[in-house]
Amino acid sequence: MPLFGWRFRVGYWILNSRRAGTATDMHLAEHSARRLSFLTRRPLFSHDGPMKYRRFGRTELQMPVLTCGGMRFQQSWQDLEESGLDADNQANLEATVRRAFELGINHFETARGYGSSELQLGLVLPTLPRDEIIVQTKIGVKDSEEEFLSAFETSMGHLQLDHVDLLSVHGINGMADLDRTMNKGTIAACRKLVQDGRARHIGFSTHAGPDVIIAALQTGAFSYVNLHWYYIDQRNWPAIAEAASQDVGVFIISPVDKAGQLFKPPAKLVDLCAPYTPMGFNDLFCLQHSAIQTLSIGAARPSDFDAHMAILPDLNRKPAEKIEPILNRLQDALVQALGDDWVEHWADGVPQPEDHPEEVSIYHILRLHNLAKAFDMVDFGRYRYNLLGEGGLWFPGIKAEDLDGALLAKRLAGNPRLA
Repeated sequence: MPLFGWRFRVGYWILNSRRAGTATDMHLAEHSARRLSFLTRRPLFSHDGPMKYRRFGRTELQMPVLTCGGMRFQQSWQDLEESGLDADNQANLEATVRRAFELGINHFETARGYGSSELQLGLVLPTLPRDEIIVQTKIGVKDSEEEFLSAFETSMGHLQLDHVDLLSVHGINGMADLDRTMNKGTIAACRKLVQDGRARHIGFSTHAGPDVIIAALQTGAFSYVNLHWYYIDQRNWPAIAEAASQDVGVFIISPVDKAGQLFKPPAKLVDLCAPYTPMGFNDLFCLQHSAIQTLSIGAARPSDFDAHMAILPDLNRKPAEKIEPILNRLQDALVQALGDDWVEHWADGVPQPEDHPEEVSIYHILRLHNLAKAFDMVDFGRYRYNLLGEGGLWFPGIKAEDLDGALLAKRLAGNPRLA
């Protein structure tokens, strides 16, 4: 099969990160002055602007359709002390938060696993009107109630808040994670925090496919879910439908980066998505469905919201009709590059990545092959392919460099096109 001869001869993707610096006394003084300036000139939040809001499932929260995600603007992926914060980085983070709030984006999302993100947000979120913002943090699955509660107290100490509106179990990426969540103390700790008024609503985040997500939803323990779903990977639609049937809020993770690195799209994709940008098209593709309430915008700077804000007027103008010509062009490009039969049936019988995380990720490699052939998304394919074997259940599976032919034949037996 030609696909498995496709080799990428580039190094592993290395995420850019800012060097963690140590703030001088002068920088700290400048930082304090900036914070005081923000306190005196912040705008009052209003629902009268261009931002759109949707009911976030049974939480009853009015959620902005765009969320300020907190995993790109932080200084470090490691925990830091406040004395170690760089004043310029902190000023940029605070300006990004301020810009989000001015735009009506009042949902701020972070995680215990996002390095210095909670600490840095804790220097600005308490300056906003608490009853006008929705704060979400996420904590990984733990093996005891005490361990989860200890992590939560660390988060709250960094955020400098007395409660969070949304508390997520971070990373229910497989059935084993779900079992640990339900039976090893994590969900018990979450329920205690709700009872004590420290967390308002419990949800979970996941990089899994539909089987794991639906199983988690069917426990009845969660009021919302953070998951992946966008034009280039729609396998989680059954999970979204299940969430809607249970009145569970749906939050889309990474609608820019993992949706195709849409901040640097290939020229062919730009042409196919006109008159929108690929980013704007994907926003509308997701938000045309009322079952989806918000998209997480991982902003690195204040201007990163602008392109997403530009599509909001079209949410009131029959977005499905506006993007239909684009969907037709994209489908035509797929068929022209791959053939109608392949486009319709390539995933039939293909194992889900979570089913065999220690094996070659057939699903993801086929998907990346399709995107490269149809839309010239070669750079994105290289980026994602080179993460295989590095991400555990966050991006399960390994590369196709050491194939076991007999095992491969067994895994592909359900799809004669791949035999």
